[in-house]
Amino acid sequence: MMIDELIKNFPKRQPDSHKGDFGHVLVVAGSAGYTGAAYLASQAAARSGSGLVTLAVPGSIHAILAAKLTEVMVWPFADTRNGFLSMRARGELLRSAGKCNSFAIGPGLSQNKETARLVRYLVEKIDGPVVLDADGINAFIGHADGLKKHKGALVLTPHPGELSKLTGLSAGDIQKNRKDIALKVAGEYNIVLVLKGHDTVVAGPGGQLYINNTGNPGMSSGGVGDILTGVIAALIAQGADSFNAAVLGAYFHGLAGDLALKEKGPLGLIATDLLEKLPEALKTLA
Repeated sequence: MMIDELIKNFPKRQPDSHKGDFGHVLVVAGSAGYTGAAYLASQAAARSGSGLVTLAVPGSIHAILAAKLTEVMVWPFADTRNGFLSMRARGELLRSAGKCNSFAIGPGLSQNKETARLVRYLVEKIDGPVVLDADGINAFIGHADGLKKHKGALVLTPHPGELSKLTGLSAGDIQKNRKDIALKVAGEYNIVLVLKGHDTVVAGPGGQLYINNTGNPGMSSGGVGDILTGVIAALIAQGADSFNAAVLGAYFHGLAGDLALKEKGPLGLIATDLLEKLPEALKTLA
């Protein structure tokens, strides 16, 4: 489908609708020193139309994020002595997951080994659609077959370096063959793959392919990818299937960046500028 058709077919809001009609996103993110990633991903989900957003964070950083976020519910979970999510949180996280419609896992989680085990556990046990980004993807380095254990739709949003570590292919080869490699990985692991970068590639497990043409070099800034994670998870929560949500997410994420570019220019553009432009970019979906 072309973008115009996806926009046309996206579920519209009815006059008698309420927050429960637009899904509940659970974002599992953050660690000591990486509170910004958790903030950006969860706030992006809220800004992209999800009726409810819950952010699950290590207990040691709960106060920081609870102070920064107003509309997002921030819940503390068991962490290690160093401020990373612990395997001890797995039972409570799964109970929380049972109340949600889509999941975003990874931004700012760190590559702590215990946290990586927790990520793999959650991906295997959660039944609903999951968006994996950043350290959510890094948790599967050396364990890529674990991606096949997920029972629902799975979206991965790597940049070429992350995909290189996951697959063993060189980043150079990935960049030279972006479409072919994205399609191959999507088919092999039965996932939707969003290969970020100039002309972001969205590949589906059944051979679907979309090349995004929004976005600009000013978006080459820390935290911008965390926003994409939240956007896609929110669109899934509202009823879009995983491939269509990834396509729309890439398109509107880039469009928000283009709107921000007009005001800030390419050098001073930061992730929160893009976050502020999401509502304007997403107007056509309403």
